[in-house]
Amino acid sequence: MNTIKFIAASALLVSASAVFSHESAPHHAPVTAPVKEQKAWGIAGDAQAVRRTITLRMTDDMRFTPSHIEVREGDTIRLRAANQGQVLHEIVIGTQTDLQAHAEMMAKHPGMEHDEPYMAHVPPGQRGDIVWHFNRAGRFEFACLIAGHFSAGMKGTITVKPK
Repeated sequence: MNTIKFIAASALLVSASAVFSHESAPHHAPVTAPVKEQKAWGIAGDAQAVRRTITLRMTDDMRFTPSHIEVREGDTIRLRAANQGQVLHEIVIGTQTDLQAHAEMMAKHPGMEHDEPYMAHVPPGQRGDIVWHFNRAGRFEFACLIAGHFSAGMKGTITVKPK
């Protein structure tokens, strides 16, 4: 009988974790190397190539500080997101269109697990890093796509200046 209770309790714990995974469960860095897929805003970078770290502070007033950064085409940057709030935040980089579509999906499926090299989930009081190689000039964005955060204005811009 104890075995059945243990299995039932374990099943409840796993299902509750899945339901609330985006808001409350920790998001861990992938154990494997990130897949290097070219995106309009660049490609996953190598930590050894980082020459500059930019810290973006996140707070529960749904803002990033700074809200605009500039880099040069060809730079590999460590974007360090420091969560100074009391709730989980994330940082995702992309185009305005991609971030808007992702935010709409997150609003419909707030418990959706996702992990890409251009995003970091950051629990309160912690920090998360994205190492990104900006190999395309242009204007891109970053945002917290947790349901309600993006629509509250938790976003910023990245200008990648041409070489």
